[in-house]
Amino acid sequence: MLEALSYHFIQNALIAGVLVSIVSGVIGSLVVVNRMVFLSGGIAHTTYGGIGLAIFFGFPIFLGTSLFAVGAALFMAYITLHQKERMDTFIGLIWAVGMAIGIIFIDLTPGYHVDLMSYLFGSILAVSKEDLYYMSALTISIVGIVSLRYRDILAVSYDSQYASLRGINVPFFYTLILVMSALTVVIAIKVVGLILVIALLTIPVYIAEKLSNSLGKMMLLSGLLSSIFTLVGLYFSYQYNLTSGATIIIVGAISLLLFLGIKRLIK
Repeated sequence: MLEALSYHFIQNALIAGVLVSIVSGVIGSLVVVNRMVFLSGGIAHTTYGGIGLAIFFGFPIFLGTSLFAVGAALFMAYITLHQKERMDTFIGLIWAVGMAIGIIFIDLTPGYHVDLMSYLFGSILAVSKEDLYYMSALTISIVGIVSLRYRDILAVSYDSQYASLRGINVPFFYTLILVMSALTVVIAIKVVGLILVIALLTIPVYIAEKLSNSLGKMMLLSGLLSSIFTLVGLYFSYQYNLTSGATIIIVGAISLLLFLGIKRLIK
């Protein structure tokens, strides 16, 4: 593996993996604490519509996907805040329609033969320098926002009624968390794909939650665990010519099983 580090695509993959791991640790913690896993899953699959539109109109993939994902997040935030009893129905509908839009626009794109696997299961070894710039900008922005408004986000995440009494705009921060989740999904698609992105957002967080006594520590630890899973997964992917995204998730899943087993033995 050491000789592989001399290749630029491996270097890009490692940097991308660490960036996505950091932001996944931060946002994944918020997703779990706010019980948004199903919502984030809906956004992840809906973003396929953005991929199709970007390819059809010739936009950069990240740009088209980000705009589509943010639009889906805003719509889902509105539905969950105003139509809670219909939430599951609307999420399932957006999920299916988003993917259908993506497939149709890809079919309509003349002369374009898309590799569906790269979007469904990730293609971290194909990360370019331009992709890294975009990932870096989003990671810095998301981590910066969470750091600056940490107390408000913490209050909204654990006790929205108390936060509202304190004068915090709960709907705004709820929507903000969903939008940041959508952007995290967008950059994580390049690493693990839209099918597996929820696992990256939840597996490290589950372990970190059991080992932490605060949201901040959970974010830091889940980011560290996610980085380890990503780097180890990349190693096995390179060594045995396996799909990188799936390998990263399998490493995380095995780690979770080992953690649960050790925890049970200790008890």
